[in-house]
Amino acid sequence: MDRMEVTENFAGITLPGHLHTQESLRAAATFQFRDTDVVIITYPKSGTTWMQEILTLMYSKGDGQLAKTVPNWARAPWLEHIYFKDMLQAGREPRIITTHLPFHVLAPALKKAKAKVIYVARNPKDIVVSFYHFHKMAKFLPEPSSFEDFLMQFLDGTVQYGSWFDHVEGWLSQRRELDLFYITYEDLHQDLGHAIEELAAFLGCALRPEEVSAIQQHSSFSAMQENAMVNYTLVSCDILDHSKGQFMRKGIVGDWRDHFTPLQNALFNRVYQEKMRHSSLRLHWPLV
Repeated sequence: MDRMEVTENFAGITLPGHLHTQESLRAAATFQFRDTDVVIITYPKSGTTWMQEILTLMYSKGDGQLAKTVPNWARAPWLEHIYFKDMLQAGREPRIITTHLPFHVLAPALKKAKAKVIYVARNPKDIVVSFYHFHKMAKFLPEPSSFEDFLMQFLDGTVQYGSWFDHVEGWLSQRRELDLFYITYEDLHQDLGHAIEELAAFLGCALRPEEVSAIQQHSSFSAMQENAMVNYTLVSCDILDHSKGQFMRKGIVGDWRDHFTPLQNALFNRVYQEKMRHSSLRLHWPLV
């Protein structure tokens, strides 16, 4: 299935037609979750791949065999993607399911079960930089004319996958109604071992200290950057133009400082403070 130039409109957001159809999106919105499911929810470029790897390793007790032999999109498939039904391993529990869908699309289905939900957030300034570079290599996403233009689209919420502000605010408004664990990319970066222990406690997955250490080792940025099952080098150059960059690009906190001009930073801060003025979001990132 090609559809590289197709854009799907669904529930007020746009998504790349190469990965989504109206049928796959409707199926996602009405999916019957199990109580044993573990659902990773993120806005794009927030640490999705990292969390997929951590959970794979957590349920493998730190054994890297599965993570090194099965692509991450098969281990933790995207609910809304066209290949989801083929990738979901029905007999395996817990099922790890990934999604970028906003809360107003998916929360109603999730509330019908007791699935564990993990929401990963990230400094939106780092997201916009990472998303910009991903657009440059992903042939199924619109080619950005400049970082300035892409930044304005991000702030307006007109990029594909919709508004970051609506996504994070929407999902975190569901914390009392869902069994939801909130963590940030910055938490993972600052103390990965502690984050793994907190995740394990939330999921009821007992880990020995040596297993936590093994998970840290296998889910480090350097390990994932070299692992073809997670670095997306398996994806054809017809889909991802690897000559324009690496999917696993830097894996750092604060890369936005090398991209934003002072005026862009001031604009971003102004929009952020306006849109998030009523938010109870626990911030882990400076605005300066």
